[in-house]
Amino acid sequence: MKVTDHIKEANGKTLFSFEIVTPVKGKNIQDLYNNIDPLMEFNPPFIDVTTSREEYVYVEKEGLLDRKTIRKRPGTLGISVSLKHKYNIDPVPHVLCGGFTKEETEYMLVDCHYLEIDNVVALRGDAMKHQKYFEPTKGGHTYASELVTQISDLNNGKFLHEENPTQFRTDFCIGVAGYPEKHMEAPSLQTDLKRLKEKVDAGADYVVTQMFFDNSKYFEFVKLAKENGINIPIIPGIKPLAVNRHLQLLPHVFSIDLPETLINEVEKCKDNKAVRQVGIDWAIQQSKELKEFGVPVLHYYSMGKSDNVKAIASALF
Repeated sequence: MKVTDHIKEANGKTLFSFEIVTPVKGKNIQDLYNNIDPLMEFNPPFIDVTTSREEYVYVEKEGLLDRKTIRKRPGTLGISVSLKHKYNIDPVPHVLCGGFTKEETEYMLVDCHYLEIDNVVALRGDAMKHQKYFEPTKGGHTYASELVTQISDLNNGKFLHEENPTQFRTDFCIGVAGYPEKHMEAPSLQTDLKRLKEKVDAGADYVVTQMFFDNSKYFEFVKLAKENGINIPIIPGIKPLAVNRHLQLLPHVFSIDLPETLINEVEKCKDNKAVRQVGIDWAIQQSKELKEFGVPVLHYYSMGKSDNVKAIASALF
């Protein structure tokens, strides 16, 4: 079932969902199941499955360094299918511009269709570690709006190298990313909203936001989005603060602000166990306010651990 249909069938009730990170190559999938199992009591209608782009490693060969391309976290499609069959739940695999050609993207989407996966999230993806700014993959897309267009074309029977539409049509529900505090590369929030509108016009069906810790940023974002003609569901993405290092790491990596009240509470903590509890308490209050606002879904970035997300969900659902 499509994410948008889950939202419609909820009739205004706020749903619970979360995102998982694919395991590192060679790890047992049981570890992933062990972290998903405790969250199933909250009846998530869908689970997002991240996709990781390629990385470069250097291997010594005959006295020289040979650059190899690897994927440390493969298996997005396989894990999505396993979730669908193990939990009878709708997986939402992420599809990236970075690291994939248009042909590779088409192959993945066709496979998703064959496997009866109804939803995807279309993302540009991050720059590689050695890049200062995102550089498109040769033969791939530069912008997420282009990726959304490719998915929409498949929904209309248009393949990359076919002159005319075919009878084969996918029917994907397309999610895209939104940034309440603007994307780090955008010159302004208003410019970023224009880019979001381009994705909506290309065929996006719903938005999932980047993490934020100040609900006023989300409320203002939703208001401005509507003023810009963006009238699809905007799902807030919530990440519980977990370790002291997040005070420096999250603002640096995601270009977001942390509220002074939260910073002060974390700085009082003697260890990361105490920080984790502060993160849980903050996310509970944040989620309660968002729920009262009437958000369609509360979507949690679990990062492979479920104990804190379970504590939060237990207070809400």
